[in-house]
Amino acid sequence: MSVITPVRVRYAETDQMGIVYYANYLVWFEIGRVEVLRTLGLSYRELETEFGCILPVIEATCRYRSPARYDDEILIETRPSLLRGSVLKFAYRILRKEANGAEPALLAEGETVHVVCDPQLNKKPLPEQHAHALRAMMK
Repeated sequence: MSVITPVRVRYAETDQMGIVYYANYLVWFEIGRVEVLRTLGLSYRELETEFGCILPVIEATCRYRSPARYDDEILIETRPSLLRGSVLKFAYRILRKEANGAEPALLAEGETVHVVCDPQLNKKPLPEQHAHALRAMMK
């Protein structure tokens, strides 16, 4: 199961040619991750403050297919794709919403890999309620 988060491309996210600067896709990936947890009734803030867990990114990939431009309405499609021990992986697709109900255009796809850690960067397991909810999304 994926979570779809709509975002409109802001002028500040584009370069001089009106095309989205490549690093902004990673920001959109983060928006998607936060929304996945929120959809599950969980919170990144709670994960950090109540459970002492942080999720540093240890790997990020993005394959760009077509440019996003200023004022495009994009859809950030996010799903957890792996949870093994302290390793958590999310998969993303960035789509442009097209007019007249046409099929959204694929702009980019990628993944981020995270290691669940305590604030001192020691590996630890994800709290069971989070792990259970994420595993259920992967079915």
